[in-house]
Amino acid sequence: MVMAGRQKMLKAILLLVIFLLAGFLYGLVKIRFFPQSMPESTFHDLGAGENSPLVRHVRELSGRIGSRSFYEYEKLEAAKDYITGAVESWGLVPEFQRYEYGGREYGNIVVTLPGSGADPAWVVVGAHYDTVMGTPGADDNGSAVAVLLEMARSLQGKAFNRTVKFVFFTLEEPPVFRSEFMGSFVFAKEARGRGQDIHAMVCLEMLGFFGDEKGKQAFPFPLMNLFYSSTPDFIAVVGNLKSRKLVRAVADALGKNSPVPVETLCAPLVVPGIDFSDHRSFWKMGYPAVMITDTAFYRNPLYHTPQDTLETLDFRRMGELLPGLVAMVGELAGGD
Repeated sequence: MVMAGRQKMLKAILLLVIFLLAGFLYGLVKIRFFPQSMPESTFHDLGAGENSPLVRHVRELSGRIGSRSFYEYEKLEAAKDYITGAVESWGLVPEFQRYEYGGREYGNIVVTLPGSGADPAWVVVGAHYDTVMGTPGADDNGSAVAVLLEMARSLQGKAFNRTVKFVFFTLEEPPVFRSEFMGSFVFAKEARGRGQDIHAMVCLEMLGFFGDEKGKQAFPFPLMNLFYSSTPDFIAVVGNLKSRKLVRAVADALGKNSPVPVETLCAPLVVPGIDFSDHRSFWKMGYPAVMITDTAFYRNPLYHTPQDTLETLDFRRMGELLPGLVAMVGELAGGD
């Protein structure tokens, strides 16, 4: 009887492993070899909004500067200079967290809103400003940098209970991806080393690609479309199991303050893509962190290609998302 019970348990474990492996391979194969066809509404006429702040930021990063990878140091520095100049023009004072890698100096740009209360914990909102070599990176990640810049401008002069840190991270993309030389890992490790409490970390990763056609949203596992919308018109809040409370808080704030639909996912790391950005660095250091994303390669067929350009972004929805993100900061940081 004991032997039979063990065999049943082993079979159950084997079936679970096979299911997870099949799902993982499904996600990789579908995205790698059968990318989503281009939604009809991919290329947008910017019209009267062509001079909006969000458009200007993305145009500077993806157009004037363009590809800004680890291999293009001058362009990466140009992106850093643009972000620095923008925040300084609004009267904010950026700080630089500098470190060396490969014989060169790289830097995170940190904009701080000091807390006015007794709680010493930080709220960190971050986005990486580098790209994969050869792509202008309008969605990945110019869209998130533009939104983070406008969040900082909108909240200039605000004093919340907790200190808020807006961080523009360097070196998220390959060849540094998932290593200790990512800008976000340097930031999180230093914070942990000095015993800094971080109440919440929110990673902004690709916020500009949307569509209205049902069936154009892909997923990491089969049958997920039974539980999630297959129309790529939503923003996703993604976290690990330890961050599920933060996922709910962020999703609630967005849902109450933005018309953009919100979907959530709390899952283990076996889900492909769930830790594919800067929030992973904070998970490694034991901090609660979530990613807000348009779902990247599960939606955008131009991911990591030269066609990731400004005209493919939906700036209307990006603008509609902004007040939700601003309100989210206020709720996480404890109000005025």
